[in-house]
Amino acid sequence: MLTAAREVSVFGDAIAYFNEAASLLDLEAGMRRLLTKPSRQIIFSIPFQRDSGELEVYTGYRVQYNFARGPAKGGIRYHPGVTLDEVTALAFWMTWKCAVVDLPFGGGKGGVTCDPTTLSKGELERITRRYAAELVEVVGPDKDVPAPDVGTTPQIMAWFFDTYSMHTRQHTPSVVTGKPLELGGSRGRVEATGRGVSLVALAQMAEMGIEPKNARIAIQGFGNVGSVAAKMFADRGCSIVGISDVSGGYYNERGIDIAGATAYSQEHHSLEGYRGGDRVTNQAILETPCDVLVPAALEKQLTVENAPRVHAKLIVEGANGPTTPEADHIFHERGIVVIPDILANAGGVTVSYFEWAQDRAGYFWRESEVNERLAEIMLENFARVRELAATRNVPYRTAAYMLAINRVVQSMNIRGVYA
Repeated sequence: MLTAAREVSVFGDAIAYFNEAASLLDLEAGMRRLLTKPSRQIIFSIPFQRDSGELEVYTGYRVQYNFARGPAKGGIRYHPGVTLDEVTALAFWMTWKCAVVDLPFGGGKGGVTCDPTTLSKGELERITRRYAAELVEVVGPDKDVPAPDVGTTPQIMAWFFDTYSMHTRQHTPSVVTGKPLELGGSRGRVEATGRGVSLVALAQMAEMGIEPKNARIAIQGFGNVGSVAAKMFADRGCSIVGISDVSGGYYNERGIDIAGATAYSQEHHSLEGYRGGDRVTNQAILETPCDVLVPAALEKQLTVENAPRVHAKLIVEGANGPTTPEADHIFHERGIVVIPDILANAGGVTVSYFEWAQDRAGYFWRESEVNERLAEIMLENFARVRELAATRNVPYRTAAYMLAINRVVQSMNIRGVYA
């Protein structure tokens, strides 16, 4: 069991979770080695010209982890902290995320080491088009299908799609997902990740006997995922007692007005100066007295240091990798239920799959159809994870990995290894 604090890479944490599940599946050594190595890692320079005329060079990444079940699938992240290790871990997680909800995709992820908040629209476009141009040969509807992630937007996906289409001389909207509706985006895509978080959270709350009208919920991260999940919870009568973003945390034991907080955040581009709750630190939100905690920010937020001080009965991971393996074991020992990232935040990639399918068919669904099919996929596969967890007497995270790994291994065994 992991108990001591240690500094491990994000990919190291991902492998630790994989190994726990893999050991229960009796995977042969060769298959385990194959599954813990990415298929392809791409690193390249992105030269671009600032509006001032000054030349800059950023670093771009794309990792295509596994293709056993279909083309690689995963977002593009623009953030100063982007590294090859982080992108590899995220591509690894995408492999299991797609598999656990039974989508016909493998795992991929990309990123650029930049701060998009310091870049003009023109600078962002030039960076994106150069990034896309560098990847033209290795992405495509049947190869690798990117999407938005931290620091990227539907507009950035539109520039990527246009650049790819110009290079290939064909209109190919299915090369990326998360696009604007006008260019083949799917209705319901923007809200999908937050909606999925709320769907599985409410399902588990029902299992645990937590009535929505009596539930206190704290959410770290008030971007697209956190704010949408907050609205969904509030619509069901839950009390959102804590929210946070890069500006800090805001706590109100009587409940925060989520519509007002969302409007404030959109107007001011952050919660800085928000008066609807007492100002606390971002980390303090994780230790807020609550029934349900939703970490929806970045990796490694719940650690061996703060895990003993978490009050929630249920943790639903809206972000990728917010919990270290040490913290995860502490939560298990304390009886705190954790719905893991690869399942909890799979709503986004599920509706990305819908978008990809709609683009290829040239036929688009009503938003009600999208939401209905999303709920069906999320809840059906959550039920399978819950059943496996009960049968094997393991936490949800281990069960989710077991289900996902088994699906990937079955595909790999049937296909065989081309050597």
